[in-house]
Amino acid sequence: MKHPITVDGEERVIDIRPMNDDFILWRCLHRGPHTAQTLEQWPPQETHWQGQRAINVPLLRRLIDTYGTCAMLAWDNGTVVGFLRFYPKAVCSLPDAGGMCMQQGHPAGPAESLVAHLPTLEEIEDKTLSVHCFMTSTPLQRKGLATMMARALLEWARASGWTAIEAVAYEDLEVLYAVTGQAGEGFWRKLGFTVAAMKTEPVFLEESDFTQKMREEATAKGLDLETIANVYTMRLELV
Repeated sequence: MKHPITVDGEERVIDIRPMNDDFILWRCLHRGPHTAQTLEQWPPQETHWQGQRAINVPLLRRLIDTYGTCAMLAWDNGTVVGFLRFYPKAVCSLPDAGGMCMQQGHPAGPAESLVAHLPTLEEIEDKTLSVHCFMTSTPLQRKGLATMMARALLEWARASGWTAIEAVAYEDLEVLYAVTGQAGEGFWRKLGFTVAAMKTEPVFLEESDFTQKMREEATAKGLDLETIANVYTMRLELV
């Protein structure tokens, strides 16, 4: 799926396609976009990357082999400038899945043992996909890239036999997106998702510099301050 966008007056064509064995994005884009070369480069002092790579690459390859893919990648020529990661809800509920964060070790990230415990698609009764995180390169934010990746996911999921998609969402605040990698509740609602469950995040009720920034941004946007600690489970039925 190719989409033209304009960045700083220059038109680019972004190609959204499922991640496959040709390029396994085992890291995130915190340090910027990735090519095949930059993906394997990291500062020498950050020694944890070697261990993360050893866990992530086999796991992601197995997820691709088992389910077809587990991410939509946004390509600008040969550079990945955005991604949307998702996994079967049944996989996310496994003890050794942890929080499925590719940046961290277990329990925030997957354990090394998870790769051996993936159920087949046929063995999964609840064929719901869980959106894990979004990320786009800074110059391409607010250009519709996230919506493009989400629509690509919906199309792929329908064609691949999944029956529903769920996503964790917060209020539409930039400060929350920056730390959670999750789109806002309004983003998913525009795509047809509805609120399936809601809870409160206790840490967002505490007094801190971060929650002060949340309140300031919410006030500037005219949002109800009583809702900024809400965490939503957004759901879309595909059949």
